[in-house]
Amino acid sequence: MFDSPLSASAYEVLQVDPTADEEALRKAYRLRLRQTHPDTGGDAALFVQVQRAWELVGTPDARASYDRGHGFGAQAAPEWSGWKPQPRQTRDTRPRARSFGQPGGWRRERYLTLMREWVGRGVSLDDPYDPALVRSAPHHIRRLLADALAEEETARIVADLGMGYTVWHDVDASGRDARPDVKVDHIVLGPSGLYAVLSEDFGGPVRVRRGEIIGDTVSGAPIGDLVARLRVVARAARVKFSGAIVVLPDDDVMEMIDEIGKVRGTPIAVVGRSSLSAVLRRGITGARSMGGNEVFDVRTRLQQTVRFS
Repeated sequence: MFDSPLSASAYEVLQVDPTADEEALRKAYRLRLRQTHPDTGGDAALFVQVQRAWELVGTPDARASYDRGHGFGAQAAPEWSGWKPQPRQTRDTRPRARSFGQPGGWRRERYLTLMREWVGRGVSLDDPYDPALVRSAPHHIRRLLADALAEEETARIVADLGMGYTVWHDVDASGRDARPDVKVDHIVLGPSGLYAVLSEDFGGPVRVRRGEIIGDTVSGAPIGDLVARLRVVARAARVKFSGAIVVLPDDDVMEMIDEIGKVRGTPIAVVGRSSLSAVLRRGITGARSMGGNEVFDVRTRLQQTVRFS
């Protein structure tokens, strides 16, 4: 909440101008509490957001820190780097999962291209990740950055699963007509099975109905598209997927692990980000686990077949 390029700022949740003084901010907070309280017909999820927003800007010190980190007013810090690609850490020597491809790479590149086009020719773009600039960009540009960040977070989680796992990122799933936007975000292979993983950030709460993700910020059919794409990869590599997983920010899911059953014959789970490692270790209910020899065979087939977006 509030850390995604798509999420509303604390000031937007409180419906107050970022330059408001302390008294105006406090009045706005009290008003929003009354408007969103569940006992008076308000929305429980929004009521929690209002409380969280006040925690972030309700005191002078907290507000100054928030403004520095999110590009508001004179407190904005140009060196803030929360959305910038982070350098790889080399001191951690723990065994990591085998990893191939660049998580979020295509969306990062597309974001930078569209951001430069949006700013305009001849305009200096010193920091394409400046919080104030990102906040003012059109939704479709911010969405690219949000999804890139989501993919990078999933990659970090999967890497920590250890040497028994192999992951391919940004896998082309367009078939004969190569298209970089038709891809599987991650393919994860381990003792619990072979999973296609979609990392998403819709910028708000979602729910599942009739085997698909719905919500005010959701467009298209994310689960349906994921199943269709994993089938393209499965046919090309002659492998069978154990299931598919959609990973969302914790604040945006109703349940941390929601196993919704099979969609077109594929077991599906929608999970909060902090629960992903647990699901990948134990697998999805109804999905077939793999033995050592089969894992080796599937890994070889994918290595020989996978193309990256």
